[in-house]
Amino acid sequence: MPLWSLNMENNQEWLTVNEAAKLSGYNADHLRELIREGKIKARKFSIVWMVDRESLLAYKAKAQASGEKRGRKPQN
Repeated sequence: MPLWSLNMENNQEWLTVNEAAKLSGYNADHLRELIREGKIKARKFSIVWMVDRESLLAYKAKAQASGEKRGRKPQN
């Protein structure tokens, strides 16, 4: 388990943005954009933004199914 992963509420696993980037293959800046847009669940614990692992993996699966890859929108 990653150093900063927390199991705090309802057995959720929280990852730092950098850990989430390594797990997902997305750039950390892109993950921050997804957080701002409400596309992945995240919370701020003290000064550190943490991403819900399950939410991240669900977003990635949905994005891959629709053809979006590594932060790029599918071309028409």
